[in-house]
Amino acid sequence: MARQLTKLGYLDAKKTLFLLCDVQDKFRPGIKLFDEVVKNASKLILAGKALDVPLIVTEQFPEKLGHTVQDLDIKHAKGVYPKTRFSMLIPEVQEKIKGLFPDKLESVVLFGLETHVCIEQTAMDLLSSGYDVHIVADCAVSRTQEDRKLALERLKQYGCFVATSENVIFKLVKDKQNPGFDSVKGLIREPSVDTELSKL
Repeated sequence: MARQLTKLGYLDAKKTLFLLCDVQDKFRPGIKLFDEVVKNASKLILAGKALDVPLIVTEQFPEKLGHTVQDLDIKHAKGVYPKTRFSMLIPEVQEKIKGLFPDKLESVVLFGLETHVCIEQTAMDLLSSGYDVHIVADCAVSRTQEDRKLALERLKQYGCFVATSENVIFKLVKDKQNPGFDSVKGLIREPSVDTELSKL
């Protein structure tokens, strides 16, 4: 029964993983909404930390493209992995996931860039592996809004849940009585930064 409930988009903090994809300095100049997405991603990452949701980070070819932006506090990440493959599901990440969740991972919250390349290919691999995938649309971006829009449409067709950062946070919290709520409420007091999703 619990497994079927995830098909509705439920999130259980104990059975959820955050994947942050390739938010690196070299991409900043070429992406219009980069700073807005980073602000929303920061809120999501801090909420995940407060709610004890494990975080895994990848960096695309960091020797040339640099490391994850310093605006994001990823010190609590369970691993930061360099890659050349577009999908995040490289062998090292798959092994880390097995170690973190020997038998209980249900949902993956996926965000970063670019939506139509690394995010999409990672989502396809995750879905093929049997996980429920939540794409955080206000924390995912492409160099063009056209690529972003069409990627989000395809991701929905594949069976992903397309959410926003606040939607994910509230699904994880579930109840004001959640012990982590006091740590999270300051993050959600102000609305997330607009990333022009309404224009897509």
